[in-house]
Amino acid sequence: MATSTPTPFITVNGRETPLAPAAPHTTALDFLRERGLTGTKEGCAEGECGACSVLVARPGVDKPTDWVAVNACLVPAAALDGQEVITSEGLATPGEPGTPPALHPVQEEMAVRGGSQCGYCTPGFVCSMAAEYYRPGRCAHATPAEDTDAAHGSAHRLDHGDPEHGDAEHGPNGFDLHALSGNLCRCTGYRPIRDAAFAVGTPAGDDPLARRRDQSPPAPAATAYTRDDSSFLRPGSLAEALELLRERPAAVVVAGSTDWGVEVNIRSRRAPCVIAVDRLPELRTLHVGSDHVEIGAAQTLTEIERRLDGAVPLLAELFPQFASRLIRNSATLGGNLGTGSPIGDSPPVLLALEASVLLAGADGEREVPLCDYFTGYRQSVRRPGELIRAVRVPLPLSPVTAFHKIAKRRFDDISSVAVAFALDIQDGTVSKARIGLGGVAATPIRALATEAALEGRAWTAETVQAAAEVLRTQGTPMDDHRASAGYRSAMLGQSLLKLYAQTTEAVSS
Repeated sequence: MATSTPTPFITVNGRETPLAPAAPHTTALDFLRERGLTGTKEGCAEGECGACSVLVARPGVDKPTDWVAVNACLVPAAALDGQEVITSEGLATPGEPGTPPALHPVQEEMAVRGGSQCGYCTPGFVCSMAAEYYRPGRCAHATPAEDTDAAHGSAHRLDHGDPEHGDAEHGPNGFDLHALSGNLCRCTGYRPIRDAAFAVGTPAGDDPLARRRDQSPPAPAATAYTRDDSSFLRPGSLAEALELLRERPAAVVVAGSTDWGVEVNIRSRRAPCVIAVDRLPELRTLHVGSDHVEIGAAQTLTEIERRLDGAVPLLAELFPQFASRLIRNSATLGGNLGTGSPIGDSPPVLLALEASVLLAGADGEREVPLCDYFTGYRQSVRRPGELIRAVRVPLPLSPVTAFHKIAKRRFDDISSVAVAFALDIQDGTVSKARIGLGGVAATPIRALATEAALEGRAWTAETVQAAAEVLRTQGTPMDDHRASAGYRSAMLGQSLLKLYAQTTEAVSS
């Protein structure tokens, strides 16, 4: 961790830009726009539209540095102290004096394939697309195509139904369309945008942003930024963070700021003190041992997904359904659990996995089973001055798992109901059942009565039908704008029937 910078700054498009006179609550979006970088747009101000997407140099999974797309409307500018940011304006290559800059390959494909109409959403799409363009390993998943000119990044025809030319969500160039799941367009339509994404080729050897991936990103600066009686603090170690929390128990703790950023933007919340813990090395560990998997609370969901690489199948099923890639690039498990929301997507999964949380305080660390962690609406056993250091998942894992998210949209939406299953079925009998539920009570809960209705019984249609009736009675669902209580209860029972149908199909095949 670097020492505190006397004058906080952000390197924007290669140029050091002082943070002052921005207020500590100023978002990166407003910071950039106030400095003339108006390609970064505000659409929703809550991380759903992606018009504000920018690239940040972050520690890489497969290379020293990854170019990561984030929502500039959510992250505080002060959280980027000492960091490198690229906006849509910074992607183009400056031309000779008197000549216009040369478009970046992603920008050119968007232009020639008609991916931009009104242009409002285009810079955000371009930044998210550029992050995928530079993702290490993308080209390793490309499929040869006779009509694709990789050298020039152009594809004259895309047969999306032919596996040799990719599929509906993955291009022949290895482009994962989920990289754009957090970006919305309202006029052009997604077909030309998809065509542009599936047409980009391989970064050229002299591409400066591609070469930049081989160098380490800037170390997070230990920041103490105060203006107008409010402060943004980034401690240099966990011990420093805990001491700060002891001194300032009312401080707001942020990691990816995907929740607090919405409060700042939509509800105009302001905090006298914000403490950032997202880059603390003690909270960014990931360890797979013989008897457990331990995940640092400040690892982003994207980092967890790529580093585990399917080692915990239930988490692997959760990640694509958790908001969008833009949000997962910032959101953390510690933040999702710390907010205590009853509709967070990770708690049901972690409950089914029998996870525990490691709570660190100035007086030491304690381990709390997640099923005992939540005590009420947005309340938990976490004491003042404690931080979630890590989440621990015991091994071995149950072999039959599933995560069912019921929402109005397939992706980038808040769940009406979330159900996670982890079952051991031996010789046709359920020896162990763990079921986590979200959206049906004031807290995420375990479906204990349904687990008892399954354990020790044959995994048959009769058993499942009876257990599904029990599952429909679990929790205390309510009516709201996302779903009625009756619908939520119905979806609980239907979810177990769906699991049975899926496992029966898997066994028969």
